[in-house]
Amino acid sequence: MRQGFRVLGVAIRSERGVFAVAVLSSAVYGVMTVASAWALGWATQNLVLPSLAEGRVADGALTTAVLLILGVALLKATGVAGRRYFAGVMQYRMQARSRREVTRQYLRLPLAWHHKHPTGQLLSNASADAEAAWAPLAPLPMAVGVVVMLVTAAVALVATDPVLALVGFLIFPAIAVLNFVYQRRLSPLATRAQQLRAEVSEVAHESFDGALVVKTLGREDEETARFRAGAEELRDANIAVGRVRGLFDPLLEALPILGVLAVLLVGAGRLESGAITPGVLVQVAYLFTLLAFPIRALGWVLAELPRAVVGYERVRAVLDTTGSMEYGSATLTGEKPAGLRVQGLGYSYGDSAVLHEVDLDVPPGRTVALVGPTGSGKSTLAQTFVRLVDPARGAVLIDGVDLREVARGGVSEAVALVPQQTFLFDDTVRGNVTLGLPVGDEEVWAALRLAQADGFVSALPGGLDTRVGERGTSLSGGQRQRLALARALVRRPRLLVLDDATSSVDPQVEAKILQGLRDTAQASTVVVVAYRMATIALADEVVYLEHGRVTDQGPHELLLPRCEGYRNLVTAYEREEAEREALDAEEAEKEEEVSA
Repeated sequence: MRQGFRVLGVAIRSERGVFAVAVLSSAVYGVMTVASAWALGWATQNLVLPSLAEGRVADGALTTAVLLILGVALLKATGVAGRRYFAGVMQYRMQARSRREVTRQYLRLPLAWHHKHPTGQLLSNASADAEAAWAPLAPLPMAVGVVVMLVTAAVALVATDPVLALVGFLIFPAIAVLNFVYQRRLSPLATRAQQLRAEVSEVAHESFDGALVVKTLGREDEETARFRAGAEELRDANIAVGRVRGLFDPLLEALPILGVLAVLLVGAGRLESGAITPGVLVQVAYLFTLLAFPIRALGWVLAELPRAVVGYERVRAVLDTTGSMEYGSATLTGEKPAGLRVQGLGYSYGDSAVLHEVDLDVPPGRTVALVGPTGSGKSTLAQTFVRLVDPARGAVLIDGVDLREVARGGVSEAVALVPQQTFLFDDTVRGNVTLGLPVGDEEVWAALRLAQADGFVSALPGGLDTRVGERGTSLSGGQRQRLALARALVRRPRLLVLDDATSSVDPQVEAKILQGLRDTAQASTVVVVAYRMATIALADEVVYLEHGRVTDQGPHELLLPRCEGYRNLVTAYEREEAEREALDAEEAEKEEEVSA
């Protein structure tokens, strides 16, 4: 409960003004609720009983009673409207703030952190957890305001009849014990339910994201069963939470009713003895019936606290994460191709070292091919060029500037990465190329021509306005890659990094793309992760990586005879084809001998 109150304190400090108005409105409602009991008691004593005794209604008493009841009702309605409106403003502001903070933190955190956290969990942190953290804010102003109502009612009860007040107050220790037991029972169940909600989101995201794999391999039933198991576990956890709340709420509501019964029993005896009047008994009994509502309001807040604590802690776990990228104030200005230098670079995934003391120098305007066997660290090295990850040791410099010293957004203004796995949004061709960049259609078409994509885009029904579907499903793999390349080129990068980004494009088109990058007026320094001989042959220089180290570097013609690993890698297909042809020839000779 202490943790829950700390969470509420964060919200109150953040929205002091809104919270104050909401509580004031709730206090008005609470005071007027108590006033309604006094008005009812006054009307009973001064209007109802005299009319029963005398057989007529006094005009002055009737008018006064009507004005009292209407005035109290009007003020109560004003308090209710103000309380609900400002409580909603407070709740939704805090939820929106948490979502923005979590999203900004996701953007700040390095890619290495995202590799360790499933997408479903991240979605849950930004949605369900942020919502749960501030769920108690809706009833909170009412609960705080009704404290005024409780105090006012208590004072009115004591002033009216101390004996009946003492009888009714016996319910409060019972309420305190009930709340304590409830918190202890519900907190672990709410924690488990919130965690399962994130796990179900993760399974759903994986299934939707891998729809092609699921469909092509016939795994629909297995994925359905996997989701069903998670959903049923979440269902059972929510039912367990609901069972505890279902037991708590009726007991909490029953206690004030028991207090009313006790007051009526004792009050009946005091009425017979003449210690109190009927109007006093009606007033006291009515006040205790009113206490049921504020107690329920407090219960609503207490009921939401365990879930709120869980949601808040999961959100804070993201916001308190260290390791976000730090930025300097340097800029990468200029329009000419950039020079790239790597000095003593090392990188590890956890305890697994991927890159070791990598040194690399790419002069401005050159095209360099990164070549190496699978797992040699090529893609990781390419990610350091655009600062998706920071090296554990060493540095990456562009035009002599360490990327860690560049201001936020400065690297993406000068460097562009086109990955092998292309992602397109469910948007138009223009939208996917510009991604909100304020450029005209002429520049878009220029980038498409350079990416050898203008031909198929022109043939689309709507040209630049054609929607490509979710993840670009209406296009082929090669077309998607060329649009992704155009997306990078329209930004006129000074350094362009292609991580096997033309693997789905035929060699002739690839040759035109690389040649165009070299000949165009917006020439860039190009680093291309390559596997195909046709791609490698177009590079000015080749850097060969093996086991995370640069083992050789130079023109393709020089590396081929002197570097055995490089030669075996790039000629693997040719050697396999030669061996196959030799075997076919040998079998043909044997068949001729047998025939002879």
